[in-house]
Amino acid sequence: MATAHTRTLSRLMIAPSVVMLLAWMAIPLAMTIYFSFQRYNLLNPSRRRFAGWFNYEFFVTDPAFFAALTNTLVLVGGVLVITIVGGILFALLLDQPIFGQGIVRILFISPFFIMPTVSALIWKNMMMNPVFGIFANIAKSLGLQPIDWFASVPLLSIIIIVAWQWLPFATLILLTALQSLDSEQRDAAEMDGAKPVALFFYITLPHMSRAITVVVLIETIFLLSIFAEILVTTNGGPGVASTNLTFLIYARALLQFDVGGAAAGGIIAVILANIVAIFLIRMIGKNLEA
Repeated sequence: MATAHTRTLSRLMIAPSVVMLLAWMAIPLAMTIYFSFQRYNLLNPSRRRFAGWFNYEFFVTDPAFFAALTNTLVLVGGVLVITIVGGILFALLLDQPIFGQGIVRILFISPFFIMPTVSALIWKNMMMNPVFGIFANIAKSLGLQPIDWFASVPLLSIIIIVAWQWLPFATLILLTALQSLDSEQRDAAEMDGAKPVALFFYITLPHMSRAITVVVLIETIFLLSIFAEILVTTNGGPGVASTNLTFLIYARALLQFDVGGAAAGGIIAVILANIVAIFLIRMIGKNLEA
């Protein structure tokens, strides 16, 4: 009896938090769905009317949509490849006993705590500037022509900036997994004559597979909504060369003042993100079961 009373009391105590959380998520989503079926432009708000599926059809058939979708996939895939491969290499390096190991690890992880806007400004003005940037000075010292990164390879530039910020996160997770590897297993393999390359591919890498899948899941969720780096550096250009879905929705809402079209784009982005999340969660589930 006391146990039932305790359960009821505990449910009543957490009920306000649950209701607030549901309202926090449900109300914005409901409003977005509502506006997605309205032909509503802020330049002429008095002419708002029901639009049916027009906003969805217009957003999907817009040539910029497929370019933005492709750029989103390339951006996510490129950053994942760089952070996973680089994270494994740096985790192996940081796992070695060196002088000042703790300070080195802290300094290496620090870029992850820099705000995306600040990170983008640093790369734009100090690293990739074609006149006085560090990369330009290196190219000039080698007798080469400096590259205008954001005009010539805008999407690659965004990938480099974002990967630089997420590489410490991947390294930290993979380093933690690497340190949990049983040294006896590795020592036994070495005694049997296993070479370093074989040790890595048959012992170290399989042990890190779960950590890799976790990194892929967490990074993908955040990388699908990359915005600040694009706004600060390329503003989606040239043309739509560096426009992803998030920036396309921003442009539709705040540059074209099309609230209905932007809301429809937001719903489409949510659906696509959930499809990706479901796929990744299933992949991680199979990995954990194995």
